[in-house]
Amino acid sequence: MSEIRAVRWAQDSIELIDQTRLPDVETVVDCTTVDLLVDSICRLVVRGAPALGAVGGYGVALAMIQGGREGWDGARLGHEIDRIRDARPTAVNLAWGVDRVRPLVAEGVDAVLAEAHRIAEEDEAANRELSRLGADWILAHTSRRPLRVLTHCNTGSLATTAWGTALGIIRELHQRGEVELVYADETRPLLQGSRLTSWELTQDGIPHVIQVDGAAASTLLRGLADVAIIGADRIARNGDTANKIGSVGVALGCAAAGVPFVVAAPSSTVDLSTPSGDSIEIEMRDGAEVTTFHARSVAPVDAPGFNPAFDVTPARYISAIVTEQGVVEPGEGVLVDSLVPEGTSA
Repeated sequence: MSEIRAVRWAQDSIELIDQTRLPDVETVVDCTTVDLLVDSICRLVVRGAPALGAVGGYGVALAMIQGGREGWDGARLGHEIDRIRDARPTAVNLAWGVDRVRPLVAEGVDAVLAEAHRIAEEDEAANRELSRLGADWILAHTSRRPLRVLTHCNTGSLATTAWGTALGIIRELHQRGEVELVYADETRPLLQGSRLTSWELTQDGIPHVIQVDGAAASTLLRGLADVAIIGADRIARNGDTANKIGSVGVALGCAAAGVPFVVAAPSSTVDLSTPSGDSIEIEMRDGAEVTTFHARSVAPVDAPGFNPAFDVTPARYISAIVTEQGVVEPGEGVLVDSLVPEGTSA
């Protein structure tokens, strides 16, 4: 399996694989300032909840270094750290990463960096463990071999610090010889599935096809897929999950077809302070992402675009939620507290 590192700390900067240019161009954006980092987060140079957690931790160190270089006072430093924390509101990991290292600011850059490195290391370990647990659960709850898997958006190494969540489970199943074919949704409007997931599957030699998002329900109802596996940007305490727009449609298709719908994410994505999906803020992006393609209009000039970046899947449509802490089969009244380490507060 290939080793892809979407996020790296490089002395006094953060190196990010530019995911807006994949698969055509493989290049790195070197973020040396908070402005460059926030722009990269907002433009989706870096994306994926676990990857953003690491970016949050490293971003605090970056702000401290820039502040020392430019003579910022404490108020300015706090403001710049907040800009990083709030750059994308739906993905809880970004704020989580900032908040985890922020108490160490008074101890200096080295202390913050050491904790940020721990975030990255823990995420990779969590991805590999949840992949093992998720693969075990899926094999215990499906009968056809090898499996045909449907996935949505990108949840591999590009979305994490290494290995992947939902795509990590697919990689684990592939290593066990249990994958026949992956149906990768293209994931409109920014095509994370066709541009990024297919790129990763190709590098790993995993058989797959790319389908338009609108084909997912048909694929499931025709009996062409045995399980759907997606990631999450936030998991509420009641088991509702937020993920890339189009995810709830896959869940509904699975429910109608009687196919397991599995959500995979590290425990840092579980937000016990969010009681349900009703409390999750849905990021709205520029409507031009919908009405244009490669800078060319694909709609009447004055037609507005409606562009929510995420949707919420109610717990009742989710067969299993997997973190490195274990597996929960959610439903009405089932909380996901066991999916986070002991001592995690609401």
